[in-house]
Amino acid sequence: MNSFSQNHYLILFLVLAVWTSHVMSRRLSEACTSERHEKWMAQYGRVYKDAAEKEKRFQVFKNNVHFIESVNAAGDKPFNLSINQFADLNDEEFKALLINVQKKASWVETSTETSFRYESVTKIPATIDWRKRGAVTPIKDQGRCGSCWAFSAVAATEGIHQITTGKLVPLSEQELVDCVKGESEGCIGGYVDDAFEFIAKKGGIASETHYPYKGVNKTCKVKKETHGVAEIKGYEKVPSNNEKALLKAVANQPVSVYIDAGTHAFKYYSSGIFNARNCGTNPNHAVAVVGYGKALDDSKYWLVKNSWGTEWGERGYIRIKRDIRAKEGLCGIAKYPYYPIA
Repeated sequence: MNSFSQNHYLILFLVLAVWTSHVMSRRLSEACTSERHEKWMAQYGRVYKDAAEKEKRFQVFKNNVHFIESVNAAGDKPFNLSINQFADLNDEEFKALLINVQKKASWVETSTETSFRYESVTKIPATIDWRKRGAVTPIKDQGRCGSCWAFSAVAATEGIHQITTGKLVPLSEQELVDCVKGESEGCIGGYVDDAFEFIAKKGGIASETHYPYKGVNKTCKVKKETHGVAEIKGYEKVPSNNEKALLKAVANQPVSVYIDAGTHAFKYYSSGIFNARNCGTNPNHAVAVVGYGKALDDSKYWLVKNSWGTEWGERGYIRIKRDIRAKEGLCGIAKYPYYPIA
């Protein structure tokens, strides 16, 4: 065999070896991801109707894991992502779980804003965490019901009730889901201002113990004349697109806000200060701002309580970058803030 033939066969051998190695590597990676999917299914109690559905969900899971690991491996962001309960949902399915917030008449910006009681506040602490002051209940989970608006309103009401009475009482989101009418539609979606108006007119809201969360639309079980365990007089709106005004409000009580939570990065947020540039400003999710502060590198953030359980984010919370150039704030957090009045 001449040298040309030897070299030719050597090259073919090397190509075959590389190809075989690549195939084996992909198979091992696929097997590893499949094992992770099985463990994830067991952790979250996910059961699929048949093998075809399971394969479809596995492919979605695999793509999502790839995205998560790619973002974390890049190491160029001040936040990390992780696999959570949404890992087998594609973007369209995840966004379907969010609320369809249409712009209400009360949101239209006019030259005259509603009363803002904290306008003249000058003494603002450098940082505040209403959890440490006993005004925040444990993280809750809205499940597959689009009731984030109720959880946001309840979190803000729980906060002001504790601040004014000294009593921290978990309140009923289900009462709002079942009983608030008008433009709010329970698990389909709703508005925090509708919730505050309902609580004020009814004379209070029930405790979570008395009216527990079911995660589906039920028949309203309370009478209008029945008072609740926590009362508010009404609500006010923080001036729109003004993070300084939002800061003044949060310095005095937890505040309900709407944000854009539809990005891939937000869905899998795990820790750090969230600053994704592709986060929009069209609201599709309601949360509660329960504090603000600075990280060790002096990065400013909003401390936000979500309603997706403790498996998401920093044990249910997210720190969103504060004081950005855009007037709406990151993810639109400063567009439509509301707070209850006790």
